[in-house]
Amino acid sequence: MALIKSISGIRGTIGGAVGEGLTPIDVVKYAAAFGTWVLQKTQNNTLVIGRDARLSGDMVSRLVSATLQGLGIDVIDLGLSTTPTVEMAVPAKNAGGGIILTASHNPKQWNALKLLNSKGEFISDEDGKQVLALGDSEAFDFAPVTKLGKYTTDNTFLQEHINAILALPLVDRAAIRARKFRVVVDAVNSTGGFAVPMLLEQLGVKTIEKLFCEPTGDFAHNPEPLPENLRDISKLLEKGRFDLGIVVDPDVDRLALVNEDGTMFGEEYTLVAVSDYVLQQLGGGNTVSNLSSTRALRDVTEKHGGSYAAAAVGEVNVVNKMKETNAVIGGEGNGGIIYPELHYGRDSLVGIALFLSHLAKTGLTMTRLRASYPNYFISKNKIELTPEINTDQVLVQMQKRYAKQPINTVDGVKIEFDKEWVHLRKSNTEPIIRIYAESDSNATADHLANKIIGDIKEIISK
Repeated sequence: MALIKSISGIRGTIGGAVGEGLTPIDVVKYAAAFGTWVLQKTQNNTLVIGRDARLSGDMVSRLVSATLQGLGIDVIDLGLSTTPTVEMAVPAKNAGGGIILTASHNPKQWNALKLLNSKGEFISDEDGKQVLALGDSEAFDFAPVTKLGKYTTDNTFLQEHINAILALPLVDRAAIRARKFRVVVDAVNSTGGFAVPMLLEQLGVKTIEKLFCEPTGDFAHNPEPLPENLRDISKLLEKGRFDLGIVVDPDVDRLALVNEDGTMFGEEYTLVAVSDYVLQQLGGGNTVSNLSSTRALRDVTEKHGGSYAAAAVGEVNVVNKMKETNAVIGGEGNGGIIYPELHYGRDSLVGIALFLSHLAKTGLTMTRLRASYPNYFISKNKIELTPEINTDQVLVQMQKRYAKQPINTVDGVKIEFDKEWVHLRKSNTEPIIRIYAESDSNATADHLANKIIGDIKEIISK
C-alpha cells in the first residue's frame, strides 16, 4: 500500500492501514486540510469537485463532500467529469478552489485528491506545503450544525466546457465536417468515454468507433497512454477503416494519437502538431514545454519566428513559465496541451479540437503529417543509487564534467549537445536518478544515455 503526500495532492492506493494507503481517514484529513486552507486564504466558502470513473471514486467523493460540508463549505459536485472541466468550473462558479478526485494515469487501485486554487489552476509549491502542514497538525475547526455547507450537483458543465472549445477562433468545425473523419476512441473505461464522443459529435466527425468507452472504472488496460498499452486500438486501425485513433487517460488531461495504419503518432508529438497549427494560424508566438520534452517543439516554434522556453517538470511550473513568457501554447511531452485562450491547464478536449482542425486544413493523412515534423527519439532510463550516495553531489559533478556544454539547472541538470540533449533528475522519493536522452534515432539516444550512465558510475565509484 502507498500514500504519497506532495504539493500536487494526496495520492495513494485504496485500503490498508491509516497513513499507509488512501484510507477514508486520510481522505477526510486532507480534504479538511484543503478546505481549511481555502477558507483561510480566500474567505470563499464554495468548492467545486469532480471525479474520474475509477472504482473508488464514488466513495472518495462522498467522503470529501461530507467533510467540506462539515467545515461550512458549499460543495458543487460535477460528478463524473474530466480534470480540465473541473479546472474551468472553479472560476466560472466563483469558487475558492476545487478538488479533482483522480489518480490520472495510475492503475485502478489508486486514487488522489488533486488541489486547485481559485483560478482553477494547481496550487503552488508554497500553498501545497501549507495544506500538508494543516493536515499534519489536524488544526481544523468544524462548523456548528446551523452553519453546515450545502451540497449541489451540476451535470451540465461538461457541455459548457465543450461550448467554450467550439467558440475558439482556431477551432474550424466546417473544415472538420468537410473531411468526414472516421475516428476510433479509446477512453480506458473512464470519463473520456462520454466526454470525447460528445465533443467529436459536435465538431462534425462523421464516424465515431468507441473502444473501452463505458465509464465503469474497470480499466481495460494499463491506463497510461503508452504504445505498449494501446495494442487493441492499434490492431483496429491496422485494418484501414479509420483515419485516426484518439486515446485519453482516465481524467482526460493527456492525449495520445494513433495513425491510420495503427502506428503511433507519438505522445511527444501531440503538443508539437497542435503548436504548429496554433503558431501557423497566429503568425508566430512563444511556446513552453518541460525540460524532458522533445526538442521538436523548439524547432517548430523557431520556424514560425517565435521563442521557446523550457520549464521544470510539473504542470504548475509549465503554467508559470507560460505566463512569464506570454506563451500562446504549451504543455508537456506526455500529451498534455495547455492552451491559455481557453484556460491554464492540460486539456485533451481542446487538444483534440485543435488537432482535428489542423489535420482537416492540411488535407494530409496522419502518417504524412507526422513525417512533416523533425524526427527525434527519447530514451528513458534510470540509475539506482545506494541510500548513502549523495545524489545532489553526483549531479554537481556531472555539471562540472560537462561545463563546456550549454547546461540548464532549473530542474536537475540538462546538458545540450547541438540537437541532442540529456536530462538528469533525481527522484524525490527514492535514491534514483532519471536519465532522459534525445537524439535523431533510438540507437543514438540510447548510446548517449548509456554514456551518461557510465559517467555517473565512474563518479560514484571514486
